[in-house]
This record gives sequence, C-alpha cells and structure tokens, in this order.
Amino acid sequence: MDLMDDIYSLAYWMTGSEASATELVNMTYLNVTLDTPESEVYKTFRACYFDMFGNECTSSVPKPSCNPKEKNEMAELQRVADIQLSVLLSSVSGLKHSAISKIIGKPLDTIRVWLSAGRKSLAERMLSQQATLHSDVSLNREWIL
Repeated sequence: MDLMDDIYSLAYWMTGSEASATELVNMTYLNVTLDTPESEVYKTFRACYFDMFGNECTSSVPKPSCNPKEKNEMAELQRVADIQLSVLLSSVSGLKHSAISKIIGKPLDTIRVWLSAGRKSLAERMLSQQATLHSDVSLNREWIL
C-alpha cells in the first residue's frame, strides 16, 4: 500500500491533475504484477509517464518528426521531467541516489547534480509563490481597508 501511495503522489506531482494522476497510476499498474520489484514499478511508472506525455505532445502530429530542433526540445522536456522525478523519488519515496540512478538510467553523478539543481529550483519556486501569496494578501488588506 505504501508503494501505491508513493506512485500516486509521484503521479500527482508530475501531472498536476487528479484525473491525469489516476490515469498514470492505472497505466503503471496494468504493466506490473504483484511480484514486480519496487524498482521495476518505478521504472514502469517513468515509462508510462513518458508514453502518456509523448502521446499528448504528438497527438496533433501524425508522423514522428525528423526535425533536429523538435527532437532537441523533446529531449530537453524529458530531461526536465527526469530531474523532477529524481527529486520526487528522493523526497517522496525516500530512495537513495543509487536507486534513483538505476530507475532513471543515468550515472550516479548526474543524479546528484540533478537532485541539487532540482531542489534549488523547487525552493526558488516555493519562495516565489510565497512572495506572490504575501503580496496578494497585502493587496487584499489594502483594498478592504
């Protein structure tokens, strides 16, 4: 049950939507069995996320693109998603760096850099959101007075 909770939390953080998270969890569990090791469940989750993400991005394009610019953009989107997933696997699931490296399929040093950069980015976004909320509250107080 803890693994299911973690997978749902990862899905919600990655998609930002309850419906998409539920769909992603369902896709993941359709591709694993009760005997599937935890690390393979996470790998399957990652693969399902990219399948779902790829389908949404290319639904309006009937054929895969050969355009190098589009391939680079897709690779960058995957890299950003992998950084986010790395941070979530560490923070939400409590996985060690070496386990994350095996799930993501990147060297341990890359994962360490990604975790550092990803945590910093997350902290900056949270501080930015807090500042926005604080200014909104201040504006509302002034408006009420």
